[in-house]
Amino acid sequence: MTHVYDIIIRPVITERSMAAASDKKYVFEVAPEAGKIEIKNAVEQIFGVKVAKVNTINYDGKEKRVGAGRPGTRKNWKKAYVQLTKDSKTIEFFEGMV
Repeated sequence: MTHVYDIIIRPVITERSMAAASDKKYVFEVAPEAGKIEIKNAVEQIFGVKVAKVNTINYDGKEKRVGAGRPGTRKNWKKAYVQLTKDSKTIEFFEGMV
């Protein structure tokens, strides 16, 4: 990975992820080839917080119809659950959504 913004693709905004934000747990879609240490460093650099733990899940792309019944697939992607330390500040991006 060359740049931290190549690792963190977008935040995942769902009811469950917004409920977890009150406990300083945040969910992001990340690059599939990114490791936990790279994700941790990227979140710390982008948002200026301290990360305690990172959990990741790989998702396979769903099979979808493309055109007249031809098979196709969506892209594979990776989700990261980021837990901040107790003394860390919150991520301001998520504050207005909770």
